[in-house]
Amino acid sequence: MTDQTYQGSCLCGGVRFEIAGAFDGFFLCHCSRCRKGTGSAHASNLFSTTARLRWLSGEDKQKTYQVPGARHSKCFCTDCGGALPRVQPTVNRLIVPAGSLDSPVDIRPNAHIFCASRANWDDCLEDVPHWDELPS
Repeated sequence: MTDQTYQGSCLCGGVRFEIAGAFDGFFLCHCSRCRKGTGSAHASNLFSTTARLRWLSGEDKQKTYQVPGARHSKCFCTDCGGALPRVQPTVNRLIVPAGSLDSPVDIRPNAHIFCASRANWDDCLEDVPHWDELPS
């Protein structure tokens, strides 16, 4: 993968950032903490040990919650709650929520992880009807 620059923001657009560099991996995490933190079936996170994060605006509106006694953390906008990138300093790893990027990425997910913690309703979803918009 070549070095690239990606733009991203929170839901309200109050926090904007730029990622410069390549992603090492893209994982769909089903652990209970990621499910709680996203309110969804899994977190979709891009990982990098070489890419650099630069806040473009609203850095003062971002906050990080660290789970006590664990490596798990979540960075978010204090206005809208939108997920934001975070750095795990102990392992020098940048974690970027894929949905927070406004730029397309050229990497596909590498794997589902922590599948033993997968929600019991998160199974055979390809059999569920697909709609382009909210059905009436």
